[in-house]
Amino acid sequence: MKKLFVLAIVAVTFMSCQNTNATSSATTESEHSLEVVDSAVVAPGEAAVINFENGNFNFGKITQGEKVSYSYKFKNVGTSPLIILDATATCGCTVPEVPKEPIKPGAEGEIKVVFDSNGKSGMQDKVITVTSNAQPQTATLHLTGEIIEQAN
Repeated sequence: MKKLFVLAIVAVTFMSCQNTNATSSATTESEHSLEVVDSAVVAPGEAAVINFENGNFNFGKITQGEKVSYSYKFKNVGTSPLIILDATATCGCTVPEVPKEPIKPGAEGEIKVVFDSNGKSGMQDKVITVTSNAQPQTATLHLTGEIIEQAN
């Protein structure tokens, strides 16, 4: 009886390994076909590349409640049009605005950011994550500074 039980476990294990390999090879073929489709659209050497003038902006010391605006300037140094898909900040107090039109190779653009310090105090480091069709697909920007509480 023990041998039959062990034999059943080995058979089940063997069968599951075969299913995993079949799934794995199917996934690999599927991934490969996706790579071919992607490379047909934009080859890695022909990708857009985003180059920020300055990825960090320190606004210094401000009084609680003030708003800070800054534009992160960038250039597409790649060989394909750059499309900014999204820009998100670590909190709702920081609102990025991205260009809606593609940025041609060699052209420049900017991502405008407004930070509202209302309800904030002390040192701040707000991270803006930019997602695009560039290589690499994500870039991070930092907006830092110190907020001094209002005297009552």
